[in-house]
Amino acid sequence: MRSVRSLAAVFATVLATGLAACSTGPSEPTSISERVLRAVEDDPAFTWEKQQVPLELGVTHTQHSLDPHDPDEAVERGKDILEDGSAIWQNIHLMGFGTGNPEPEPGEYDWDDLDRRMELVEETGGRTILTLCCAPDWMKGGEAGETDWSTLEDEPLPEHFGDFANLAAEAVQRYPQVERVLVWNELKGFYNHAENRWDYEGYTEFYNQVYRAVKAVRPDVEVGGPYVVLISLSHGATDASREVTGPWGAADQRSLDVVEYWLQHNEGADFLAVDAATETRDDVLPSVLEGVQKYADLDRWLRERTDLPIWWAEFYPDVPEDAEPGAASPASAAATLAAVAAYARSGASGALLWGPQGDPKLGYASLWTDATQEDGGRPTPLTEPWQWLVPRLAEGDVEIGHSATSPLLVFRAPDGAVVVNASEQAVTVADEPVGPWSITVVPRTT
Repeated sequence: MRSVRSLAAVFATVLATGLAACSTGPSEPTSISERVLRAVEDDPAFTWEKQQVPLELGVTHTQHSLDPHDPDEAVERGKDILEDGSAIWQNIHLMGFGTGNPEPEPGEYDWDDLDRRMELVEETGGRTILTLCCAPDWMKGGEAGETDWSTLEDEPLPEHFGDFANLAAEAVQRYPQVERVLVWNELKGFYNHAENRWDYEGYTEFYNQVYRAVKAVRPDVEVGGPYVVLISLSHGATDASREVTGPWGAADQRSLDVVEYWLQHNEGADFLAVDAATETRDDVLPSVLEGVQKYADLDRWLRERTDLPIWWAEFYPDVPEDAEPGAASPASAAATLAAVAAYARSGASGALLWGPQGDPKLGYASLWTDATQEDGGRPTPLTEPWQWLVPRLAEGDVEIGHSATSPLLVFRAPDGAVVVNASEQAVTVADEPVGPWSITVVPRTT
């Protein structure tokens, strides 16, 4: 789907780091990379689409993310990356994913972990999103004063929906920097096992109580849901949608039903939040570009049903089995950028990178390496292009170049471009090789 160019001499660097910016001698008017970009722009096989709306990128802090008990130098390096334009929004959870129990007993609050995470967001210059998940044990049938982390993903009991809504209201009052809240996370626990579908009635009732409580004390806070996982199934599988399909597979109709019900029955919303991976439930891996087409197809389906801004609370673009995934993987970085390109093309308003800190257990791209290690907190192949894109996509003036006959994609802005080879195959452009999974930031000199 897109294109770029790099010097053969820099090809090894591209492979090693996923990034390259090359220049020729003083007699040349432009860099080789820029000339290759121009060759792509002149290629009639490439289609250019301007992003439909401004797209704001951010991150979600998870279990380990620049924590004070980690090595000081690694944490400071990571903070420098985060502060250097890596995120417009920073998302943290009310409980879990790096924060403790905020109300271990009714009316008894413990804000220490949330205070620390809020300070991190302020220190690094981010705007704050709070995910209103998860719930204290006593709201789920457990004992007051105890926290059993094995039940973190259980939903509150209906008789405690109001208690959770009150906790949400307390949190947004304590933290005036919170501008946006996501109600719950992936419908955790809200499943109707008897009917083998999501309990969208129960979730929507829960959402409405939280919505009312938050708006009552902070009407300025933007509230959104339903934060459902838009699962992929193979074509023709049980529960596979016949309407929302593509080279990536078919959407799980049960997830689409959540969106339809919530849109019809919520008492108010400022945005719609969803998330998805590109691998199908039965472990079918489409190519990267076929996989990320899912995001564009789902955005279009959502936009047919609502004018609410679409936010991708999590997204997981998988890579082929022969590509090594992970925080420092050029393949994972290229796949992440391909997903962002799909969002820009199809009108998404926001996307949050889950886990900006590298985690060996999570096989997806990050913005800095594992800061729990002495040598951590360092840039990854995703860092530079992501930082380049953050302000430009937010301004809304980026075009996406792609071709049905090429695995290359281009983000083009007035002052330069990011060119990505979203495949494991080298590509030749104007007699120059573009390495597998290579990512090049190309500034314009004229």
